[in-house]
Amino acid sequence: MVKIRTTHQKNFIKNPNPEITCILLYGPDRGLISEYALALAKTVIDDLSDPFRVVNIIGTDLKNDPTRLTDESKAIALGGGRRLIRVRNASDSITKLISTHLEICNKDDALIILECGELGPRSSLRKLFEKSKIAASIACYGDNTQDLPEVINETLSVHGLRPTKEAMTYLVSNLGLDRSITRSELEKLSIYMGAPGSVELTDVMATINDNAAMVMDDITLAVGCGDKTMLDKALSRTFMVGTHPIQVLRATARHFLRLHETTGLIKSGKSPEMAMKSLKPPVIFMQVTSFKNQLQSWPKKNISDALDLLITAEMDCKTTNAPVKAICWRTLMRITQLVKH
Repeated sequence: MVKIRTTHQKNFIKNPNPEITCILLYGPDRGLISEYALALAKTVIDDLSDPFRVVNIIGTDLKNDPTRLTDESKAIALGGGRRLIRVRNASDSITKLISTHLEICNKDDALIILECGELGPRSSLRKLFEKSKIAASIACYGDNTQDLPEVINETLSVHGLRPTKEAMTYLVSNLGLDRSITRSELEKLSIYMGAPGSVELTDVMATINDNAAMVMDDITLAVGCGDKTMLDKALSRTFMVGTHPIQVLRATARHFLRLHETTGLIKSGKSPEMAMKSLKPPVIFMQVTSFKNQLQSWPKKNISDALDLLITAEMDCKTTNAPVKAICWRTLMRITQLVKH
């Protein structure tokens, strides 16, 4: 079975094809991988603590016991019911034994869920799942600005909360890099609110931890100012703490979308100061001077060119085998050359 496209993922997670015996979850969003794995597991069994029907395995352990996966998948559970096998930290090192298992398994065997980190297009494990008729692969990247509002509304509505347009804009700007962090921050907001009702911008600004956005500040500042030395140092620090390049690209894209919107407001007759205040959320005090300077350094065409480069870079990260950090670094360095001095 081919990989499950983003637009079909939700339906598949809720109601997986019964012919599928093995599912691969991979990508930089660990929280989304865990959420999808749990949802898929629940389609097989409600009680994930049942020792007779649920088996948890670490991927590296299978290398030392290559027949275990097939043995477990064909075992009959005490009391009946389909069994579930979760393989965490899977990698290309177990591709061969997974391939052997797929040759002899059938739809009545246990459902196997493999949870991985990032796998490139040439990954042997990823290729195996994308070509198999009885296996499926799902890429788990951070929520984008189109999907994130649904996640936010879904989480807050459970508590009877409705974010205003301004509050939603702020939430979308500061969340989305990791699904588990997003859920955690929204639960914290729900506790802060205490009762059902409308969530205002002041509420989310008082509770949402925007450290993820702050980590990107030096990068977006360096790109916007055309400072290659500062950018190089900021990227090194960001990658050192494990930030995924796609997260960096998306944060930079959000910054240029704000520049694009502000430029349009200025063209319609607003002053730079009024245009910046019109943004939702508005430019924070400590960034006003830098943002205003960038408005003078970035003609609208150059901003559009930068956004095109960022979109292309994200697609390259997902569809080519080139090192994703190199794609990110090269793209941002190229954008610094678009600054009008």
